[in-house]
Amino acid sequence: MALIRMDHVAETTKVNLPLNIILPDPGLIKNIPVSKRKVLYLLHGLSDDSSAWQRFTSIEVYARQYGLVVVMPSVGRSFYVNQPNGQAYFAYLTEELPDYLEAVFGIKPRRENTLIAGNSMGGYGAIKAALLFPERYFAAASFSGVLSLAIMNTHTAGKRQDEFSMLFGDLNKLNGSEHDPAVWLQRASRNPQALPGLYISCGRQDDLYPLHNVFINACQKLDVPVDAYEEDAGHTWLFWDRQIQRFLAQVLPGDLETQEKHG
Repeated sequence: MALIRMDHVAETTKVNLPLNIILPDPGLIKNIPVSKRKVLYLLHGLSDDSSAWQRFTSIEVYARQYGLVVVMPSVGRSFYVNQPNGQAYFAYLTEELPDYLEAVFGIKPRRENTLIAGNSMGGYGAIKAALLFPERYFAAASFSGVLSLAIMNTHTAGKRQDEFSMLFGDLNKLNGSEHDPAVWLQRASRNPQALPGLYISCGRQDDLYPLHNVFINACQKLDVPVDAYEEDAGHTWLFWDRQIQRFLAQVLPGDLETQEKHG
């Protein structure tokens, strides 16, 4: 496996951004060029960066198991949104980064090959991308994701009010805005058959568990198909490591040995 850590200046954010990539060795997948390999965009949470999934999980092992390219961008505490100050992190994730990867590595952004997933804040970004651009991903996952804006209300009297205002603008106008997962779901429900497969999980001891339930209930009311999973767990890397394994096992055709036998 090749582990790549690089930095590049993104036009959409106007700052230098770290980028971590896992690339299978050419000999690992004998007849599949980079342009046709499965690609997982794996998004970090609020307090982490692009190195977190490599540091705290066995994602390299799973990438090797499936011959998977894993792209781990770094977006700071941006919530993967296009901010009022002009730094467009959502545009970076969904537009500039795929184009950059194709230009530099030959990784083509084909829907049938592209997955997206993330934990906590990364779950918010992954589901937003999947619901607003369903034609770009065949599966998406949120692990302990921030999938309801109710969390913002719990912080408006504290020190995070200024931080969230910098990201989202007027917090009093969040509900019903472009940042609201409920709005994404409403749009997605108009054509649910066009959506990627959605996998949503959360631990019952997680502070975000109530938000998980809000989102799942909304999916059910709108007839948006979703694979919901929960277990006794908190907001921890042990849980997220189990969840990325479970998600990949469900959406990928099998490990390399299985793929070679059938390919």
